[in-house]
Amino acid sequence: MVSTSMDLFVSEITTPSTPLLFAAATSTTGMSTSSSDSICSSEGSPATSFRFELQDVECHSYPSKSLSGAYSYRPLAVLSGHIGSVSCLALCGEFILSASQGKDIIVWQQPDLRLFTKFGQGAGSVKALVTVGSKVFTAHQDSRIRVWKVSRRSENVFRLVDTLPTTKDYLGKFMKQSNYVQTRRHHKKLWIEHADSISCLTVYNGLVYSGSWDKTLKVWRISDLKCLESIKAHDDAINALVACKGIVYSASADGKIKAWGKEGRNSHSLKGILEGHKDVSLNSVIVSDDGKWVYGGASDGFVMVWEGSHDFLSWKLVSETKAHQMAVLCMCLTGEFLFSGSADKSIRIWKREAFGKLSKVGVINGHEGPVKCLQASPHNVGGGFMLYSGGLDKSVRVWWVPKQSAVQNTEEKSISLSDASTLIWHGSSIHETDRPVSFVQNHHVLSACLAFSLNPKTSDDTNYFRGI
Repeated sequence: MVSTSMDLFVSEITTPSTPLLFAAATSTTGMSTSSSDSICSSEGSPATSFRFELQDVECHSYPSKSLSGAYSYRPLAVLSGHIGSVSCLALCGEFILSASQGKDIIVWQQPDLRLFTKFGQGAGSVKALVTVGSKVFTAHQDSRIRVWKVSRRSENVFRLVDTLPTTKDYLGKFMKQSNYVQTRRHHKKLWIEHADSISCLTVYNGLVYSGSWDKTLKVWRISDLKCLESIKAHDDAINALVACKGIVYSASADGKIKAWGKEGRNSHSLKGILEGHKDVSLNSVIVSDDGKWVYGGASDGFVMVWEGSHDFLSWKLVSETKAHQMAVLCMCLTGEFLFSGSADKSIRIWKREAFGKLSKVGVINGHEGPVKCLQASPHNVGGGFMLYSGGLDKSVRVWWVPKQSAVQNTEEKSISLSDASTLIWHGSSIHETDRPVSFVQNHHVLSACLAFSLNPKTSDDTNYFRGI
């Protein structure tokens, strides 16, 4: 029997950071995500100190090896607290941001995964979010983008600082008739306004891009929040956005991914069209860090891969993989591994082989509803990486995925909560040198506390992640 009482240490870390929550920004190296599930954007700032107070979380059980040597993926934690279905996730330094269709946004603090703060209630169902420096941009079903900042009075309180389009932008354009566009029969709006739900956001080079069910792609300058451009991008709703190497990719229900490149200071032009299956909606798009590979997740359960030319002016469909029995709703990428989340409630792990072909190396089950959003940390943790998933079951689940299992085991591996185990990590923090110290199996206890402490027996600041 495991005692529920323990001494919890509080440790302080100093690490390079973004102003968001006065927290460190994670590197984007080796990682690409679907647009509605975004990582934070860092502009660089002085090092910042963090203090972690430990609390129990709902579940801590770790990937373990069975007698056959195959890994089974178990949730490190199940984070609950959202009013509605989880629609999007963002990683920023030591924090996970999750938003829901219930209008609430929750900030979870790592490594103890406690609820740090909650904001956004009453602002409309949240469809997408991105973080840039000290700002959080959220896209809503009410056709608005809201901009939040950490309150100066309290570091764990967010305040709404603006709504896009801004009042200044609106007043500067509403008098001129040429600024209005037809949105529906007998109905007009300013070109800077979205006319339907905003489904996705992405950030690139000082700009925020928003995609909407109104079929338009709009470009906003972060410095003054001004709308610079509106593009009639697709023939149906835009579902996802991602930007890489100067190209913005938009995925749509019209079955196409379009590539947009910047022309001059404030305008974009169409560089190419990536087409997949006919009469199929593309729900997600991600791009490899080098910009060479573009992945599209479709409503027929396929993941399609396009290979781009060196000048990013042409793309060739090189692979089509039946990834799920139901629609692919989200994807994320870290290094050579791709994760796909589906309406079939599962997450599948893929490895890119020669010529863009995808090889399945794992299946993660556990969500009780469709998997709507995914994020993967680029950091090496214990020979693996952290995966975060949000679903229509109103939960955020945290997984540890060992790279060894993805490389060596090609058979399907699924969650089984009948055998709990614990992985102990050792390292100065979450860095490339982290490695698993040991596996402790057959605890028969699923709920535990993840301790993050300073080892009093060592002279250096050695931190321990423990499932007890």
